[in-house]
Amino acid sequence: MKKRYAIYILVVLAMVLAACQPAATPTPAAAEEAAPAAEEAAPAEEAAPAAEEAAPAAGAPEACAADPLGCAVVEPGDTVKVGMGAPMTGDYSMFGIDISQAVALALKDSGGVDGWDIELIAEDTQGSPEAGAAVASRFVTDPTMVAIAGHIFSGSSEAAMPIYEKAGFPMLSPSATNPPLTQQGSTVFNRTAFTDATQAEYAANLMYTDLGYRKIAAMHDGSSYGQGLAEEVRSNFEALGGEVVAFEAITPGEADYIAPLSAVAALSPEAIYYGGYAAEAIVMANEWQQAGLEGVTLFGCDGTYGIEFTDKAGPNGEGSIAVSLVPPASAEKDTFDAAYKAAYGLEAGELSAFTWSSYDVGNVLVDAIRKVAIVGDDGNLYFPRTQMVEAVRGTTDFQGLTGLISCDDIGECNASGPNFYIVENGTWVPFSK
Repeated sequence: MKKRYAIYILVVLAMVLAACQPAATPTPAAAEEAAPAAEEAAPAEEAAPAAEEAAPAAGAPEACAADPLGCAVVEPGDTVKVGMGAPMTGDYSMFGIDISQAVALALKDSGGVDGWDIELIAEDTQGSPEAGAAVASRFVTDPTMVAIAGHIFSGSSEAAMPIYEKAGFPMLSPSATNPPLTQQGSTVFNRTAFTDATQAEYAANLMYTDLGYRKIAAMHDGSSYGQGLAEEVRSNFEALGGEVVAFEAITPGEADYIAPLSAVAALSPEAIYYGGYAAEAIVMANEWQQAGLEGVTLFGCDGTYGIEFTDKAGPNGEGSIAVSLVPPASAEKDTFDAAYKAAYGLEAGELSAFTWSSYDVGNVLVDAIRKVAIVGDDGNLYFPRTQMVEAVRGTTDFQGLTGLISCDDIGECNASGPNFYIVENGTWVPFSK
């Protein structure tokens, strides 16, 4: 008992001495790991960010001390980082590859900022929300990363948003279109793509008013993006007076959709609207006639548009309709198209419809980076994080390849609607009403 009592006294003394020592400044990684515990102990608004607790380095601009989230810091010889969470492998890799290439080209074309190069760091999410959150958690530990081009998919973006919100990393996505993303009060999430709500409204109107359909089915891949689109189309089509005879989910990544297609075919729709991506739309198109859907229109979305669909569906894709983000012809578009092909050996738009909007995203972020960058007395480059968030959200009248980009108070930055294309003779061509 006496021995245990002595040990107890020593432990208490050690604890008292430790309490008297100055608190260690947490690293970004440690702060991120400690965040859940801090949230349990106090409301989120009371939890002070790590950047606020750490004193700015000697030579740092006063703006870093004034910013509650501190500054990104880039030393001479390093690069200013822009992050991206994207599917770089797997069934949806064509989107990640295309979008990352276009953004990287914009950053390279910019010539950098104040003598520093701007570099894209794209990490693979395979499109999943879980991987999106994991990528975001890694990115916020990098003091040289100033903004996020993305994420690319809606589910991945939604999972990453709270992490970037806490750290003060502005997001600008060319392709995350699920409507609720900008309705959650986020100060960091923005997008240049038109929303799924807008796309769905136009699609429903085209089917009902222009094509004269009165009875359709809706199918989707179960994702935030695909299901959200299908729900919006159903709502809009029914509001116009049409009937949606089926609303069915499929499992992404399967090689056979005969069973769900046949079940829908039995209800005799005039068209099937599909919310999802090209990989599944290709399988469906190739099983269309076998499932009894000859003469029924496959009506896709911006996720199904692209050369991959026409190449792999072949004659089975004839007559399919999808949304395209291809901008109108211009000298600037021609210059970009040539540069993209020279850099990557691919036609712009060959992998996805987001090539041009992704280039715009890169250029908008460069514009914000240049507005905020401060060269410190110590020769480092600084970016006050709150100012970066405000600079991206404050984008107005920026002329991009896809049109005018102006962000409203919730982060919607696209002022134009979608264009529709139809497959004719194995090629996507503008749909004529």
